[in-house]
Amino acid sequence: MSKELEFIFDFGSPNAYLSYKALPPLLERTQARLTVIPCLLGGIFKATGNQAPMLAFQGVKGKIEYDQLEIQRFIKKHQLGDFSFNPHFPVNTLLLMRGAIAAQSDGQLDAYLEAGMASMWEKGLKMDDPEVFVEAMNAAGLNGEALLEKTADPAVKATLAENTSAAVERGCFGIPTFYVGTEMFFGKERLQQIEDELLR
Repeated sequence: MSKELEFIFDFGSPNAYLSYKALPPLLERTQARLTVIPCLLGGIFKATGNQAPMLAFQGVKGKIEYDQLEIQRFIKKHQLGDFSFNPHFPVNTLLLMRGAIAAQSDGQLDAYLEAGMASMWEKGLKMDDPEVFVEAMNAAGLNGEALLEKTADPAVKATLAENTSAAVERGCFGIPTFYVGTEMFFGKERLQQIEDELLR
């Protein structure tokens, strides 16, 4: 029986994109199955008193520059040359994350994740703009209009809020956060620890 790797996910984190794209070889080596749990990063920050690294460390000399260096090292190691920092950052991901819940309910989460990540972190689109959202999803072969409509569904809104609250209850304070059983791992730098735990 394969182990499960749970991924607390929001498109707004560039490190979530980088982690997701680096996971396939790890999942193949460990024979683990990935479960992506769409959550709202802003809601997690609000509930835990956390904030984005660019804000949290803006007064720390050299810290932001070092984080950028680590990103470049990670990109090189995992050959993620399609990554491009979104010029509209920070993008409000409420629409995107509600869309993820809608896509999940239709059994299309994997395709939606690929479309959303390419739009945010490869094409640099302003994905909090409903028109841009619809166009991007249509271009990816999904029904953008239907997804946009479903983001207003109270059940979709409630599920995203419930996912976010549950993640905070488990100890999540940011994204990317991973769980193997009850063991929590935060950050793209923890992939080796995650692999070790999956193989344990």
